[in-house]
Amino acid sequence: MQAQMINQFGSPAVFETVDVPVPQILPNHVLIRVMATSVNPVDYKIRQGAVPDIAPDFPAVLHGDVAGVVEAIGEGVTTFKPGDEVYACAGGVKGLGGALAEYMLADADRVAPKPKSLTMAEAAALPLVSITAWEGLIDRANVQPGQRVLIYGATGGVGHIGVQLAKWAGATVYALVSNEEKGAIAYKLGADFVINYRQQPIEEFVAEHTNGQGFDVVFDTVGNDNLQNAFKAAKLNGTVVSTVSLSQQDLTLLHAKGLTLHLVYMLIPLLYGVERLPLQGTAKQSRHGEILTQLAQLVDAGQVRPLLDSQVFRFSEVAAAHQRAESGQAIGKVVLQQE
Repeated sequence: MQAQMINQFGSPAVFETVDVPVPQILPNHVLIRVMATSVNPVDYKIRQGAVPDIAPDFPAVLHGDVAGVVEAIGEGVTTFKPGDEVYACAGGVKGLGGALAEYMLADADRVAPKPKSLTMAEAAALPLVSITAWEGLIDRANVQPGQRVLIYGATGGVGHIGVQLAKWAGATVYALVSNEEKGAIAYKLGADFVINYRQQPIEEFVAEHTNGQGFDVVFDTVGNDNLQNAFKAAKLNGTVVSTVSLSQQDLTLLHAKGLTLHLVYMLIPLLYGVERLPLQGTAKQSRHGEILTQLAQLVDAGQVRPLLDSQVFRFSEVAAAHQRAESGQAIGKVVLQQE
């Protein structure tokens, strides 16, 4: 099969098209004929060498997100059969092959039926960001009807799913954006209120929208030093959820307000083979597989939809796709389709 591989860290130019053997099927795994994948920040950070501890060994096939068709099933797999359309975030990190190839081997418990209403490209945009948003807002923050939920980066990969999941959970959703174009998108995604953080400081929008009390839940998809802004925006005894915290932070506000802070790192099951117990469903299926199964139902019911960037790439254009994702110019997920 053909794969887009890297033999060293570096710029997008390090990708090479290489002929490699098709992965051998293993027990409790499925072999997926890859139709599409998407670029997440962790993918280009691995390629850059910014996170070498989680990078696959060279030569490496990157990308976790996959949408495709089951080609073969391993011993013990009863939930899928050849020909099934599926999606997952199942590799592209240390010890696991990725989706930038014609075939990808995946743990069947992390795979779910693809939403019927989506194309392969649309489905491939969802797994990593949706699992992250779900773990943050539903599993950790336990968002409840009527709560005020503030979402940073509301039109980004994780943020745009967060807006929709918080709305599905019954919250009043406040979307933070940087311009009018993104504000219009946030409204279409279901946000009740849109706030341009470049035009309105935190104290002002907290006063306007919460009478100065702060938000019940703040979902910070920007992270690092932006955590201080999230702490400022949260109410007393409120909840802050972040997806990025690779930094040292002053916890004074966290203490003074009695806040609860959750950090979400959805790659843990892939990197360590440790699963969180499912909250419902079968004990066998991983939490990630369970989330994606339920998410597909929400998608097909019209309650969640992916936001794709206007530029879609072929696998052979992976360098350009990474450049686009890194540029900060993309609105929505950067997706690649097979040739």
